[in-house]
Amino acid sequence: MEDWQILSITAASIIAIVVMILKLRVNPAIALVIGAAILGLSTGLGVTKTTETIMRGFGDIMFEIGLLIAWGVLMGALLNEMGAIRKLVDKLLHVFGPKGVPYALGLTIGTALQSIFLDVLLVMSAPLARRIAPKLGKYGTAKMATAMAISLECGIVLMVPGVATVALAGLLSVPLGEMLIFGLLVIVPTIVVAIMIMNFFIHRGLWKAESDEQQLLEEPAGSVESDESGNSDTPIPGATSDDGNLATEGESSKQQTGVGLLPDGSRTPAAKPGREAGLLVMFAPMLLSLVLIGGGAILTMVGFNSAVTEFLSTPVIALLIGLLGTSFVARMTIGTKRVETAVASGFNDSGQILILTGAGGSLAAIVATSGMGDVLGQYFSASTVAPLLVVWGIAAVLHIAVGSVSISAITAAGLLAPVAPALGLNPVLIALAAGAGSLFLVHVTSNTFWLLQSMLGQTTRGTLKSCSLGVSVASVVALGFTLVLSIFI
Repeated sequence: MEDWQILSITAASIIAIVVMILKLRVNPAIALVIGAAILGLSTGLGVTKTTETIMRGFGDIMFEIGLLIAWGVLMGALLNEMGAIRKLVDKLLHVFGPKGVPYALGLTIGTALQSIFLDVLLVMSAPLARRIAPKLGKYGTAKMATAMAISLECGIVLMVPGVATVALAGLLSVPLGEMLIFGLLVIVPTIVVAIMIMNFFIHRGLWKAESDEQQLLEEPAGSVESDESGNSDTPIPGATSDDGNLATEGESSKQQTGVGLLPDGSRTPAAKPGREAGLLVMFAPMLLSLVLIGGGAILTMVGFNSAVTEFLSTPVIALLIGLLGTSFVARMTIGTKRVETAVASGFNDSGQILILTGAGGSLAAIVATSGMGDVLGQYFSASTVAPLLVVWGIAAVLHIAVGSVSISAITAAGLLAPVAPALGLNPVLIALAAGAGSLFLVHVTSNTFWLLQSMLGQTTRGTLKSCSLGVSVASVVALGFTLVLSIFI
């Protein structure tokens, strides 16, 4: 088959996936598998090889990251149930003060809290951020909303154990320790620089409080009435969450916060405070996991080999140690019953994420088998920069169309994955470029957009500035740091 035919068929298959998700309201995971089947059959793989490749692609990525995502999501569910976010924000405000707290909160959310499901993290931290905003002066709401939008979205795709980051690492066969180290090198300056750029323009007329903020008659602390965690019953029609699932009426994050409906139809009672645990104690097991993973990667780079360190730094073992430690702290803090509830909720969340990620792996496997990698390798053989720009652009276009950072990042990375070996390009760079591109222009198709609007007291116009523009700035900045990193690795 001619090169132009393979390129045309691949482009048509991607467009078909977008149409199925947006127009026909097909579940993203199902749409990805259908698109993979169309691509395989259209490029001459045949029925048997197409179906086998789809199943192999799903199985391969589950082999790489299945348990990792499950352990990470369960850890996040337990931290959420313990009230770790509230304590953390209070501590950051106390230590860094009003001027430094947007940067401190942004870096903390983007790097240390990515095991927590995004909507849960937003719902738990937004009411606290909203109370901090008046202490930052005239532009407090703009600064806090921008910092949260940038850090929440960047963490998903650039930092381990963010679900899309782990999926990208598995898809591209990047060791998780390596993804953690290089992701950290990109995400930290990205968050700081993007917030600085946005604050510069906010102070110079970008933000108009009268049109960009909702005019409330009561204090922000009283604006969230549905439950303690800040959930709202306002439906978000047509929006998608960042794992690509359609948000249903009144569903935004209620499942993950532990407040919902019992089997008999009654609401679960509000969480009762248990024994207080220190902030360091609550986060210590998760931080230990990251230290083990990152430390193992560093030891491998310097040539140190030990059976003990290799075992403990294996991501699935390191995260399991973190999960067991977090579970122990949670049982001592909030009791066994609430731990069981949090774990059940975590399993529910991880199941949806795993299916979507596996479907993305199926599409990537078909792309690789169809010969797309050989075609692209011919065009990019003279440059390592061009593939990174292309994968960023593909992910950006897909995100604008679909509204899911996970789907756009995984699909774009899958298209370019076969190119990396031919070019000698480190696949971690493709993962970072795909993640950066998938951040571009978060807008009204995203559940995160509407949650940031309602929970931080912004108008739609204001959210387009703080979220859509802010995260787009971060997308470009992250690409820039990825290109710089490509010079050295």
